[in-house]
Amino acid sequence: MNVERGPVRLQVTDPSSPVAEAIRIRLADAWGAMGAAWGVAPAIARVHAYLMTRQAPLTEREVREALGLSHRAASLALADAEAWGLVERVAEPRRVGRRGPAGAAYQAIGDHWQWLGRVVAERKVREGDPILQVLESTATEVAAAAAAHPDDRDLGHLCDWLTTFIGFVRLFDRAVGLVPRLEPRELERALRLLGEVPDDTVLRLVKLLDGLPDDDVLDLVETLSHLSPTAARRATKLMSGVIRTVGR
Repeated sequence: MNVERGPVRLQVTDPSSPVAEAIRIRLADAWGAMGAAWGVAPAIARVHAYLMTRQAPLTEREVREALGLSHRAASLALADAEAWGLVERVAEPRRVGRRGPAGAAYQAIGDHWQWLGRVVAERKVREGDPILQVLESTATEVAAAAAAHPDDRDLGHLCDWLTTFIGFVRLFDRAVGLVPRLEPRELERALRLLGEVPDDTVLRLVKLLDGLPDDDVLDLVETLSHLSPTAARRATKLMSGVIRTVGR
């Protein structure tokens, strides 16, 4: 006996608390308004904030109805948020019935340090790398012009400024590029430990490093980087004791 089945439906889970949902929407709106300052489209930032606060996989329909978006706007925002590494696509967990393929849902990346690293990496590709390319191309053009017009002092000054500025941008770009190469837990611990160090201690350390020769500092860092964790613990304890003795 054949039994005709009805259409497969999605069980839409409404937030249990209207008050909490209203707060989520206000936060998503504020997050979206700040998105432009971060280089992220407001719609992407709104979707990301809402999915973070819901802490559950949601379908495109659930997202657009909650945020008042059109189907096209919601689809584009979710696709862009996925490209940025802010959200991930998962199987719809609330699908009922057996007919047809599993539906798609979206959820925010739960590890904040993970999505932060992805955003930094994506912004480096979209912004940092093109800036360096433009500056280097301009520097090549200026150098050629300065060689063709050796008496043009203005070109000479521009060439010197570009050389210095490119050095600055490269240093900043390298520092930014290291963030996504760290494991999320490594980045979290490094920043957590830095957060526990008093500001005065950090400033004293910076001033101390400023008074040391570059080669001495680089040799110390290079040597420490090759130590095993066990040897590093012994070395830091020994160094702490020596420094306390010398500092008396």
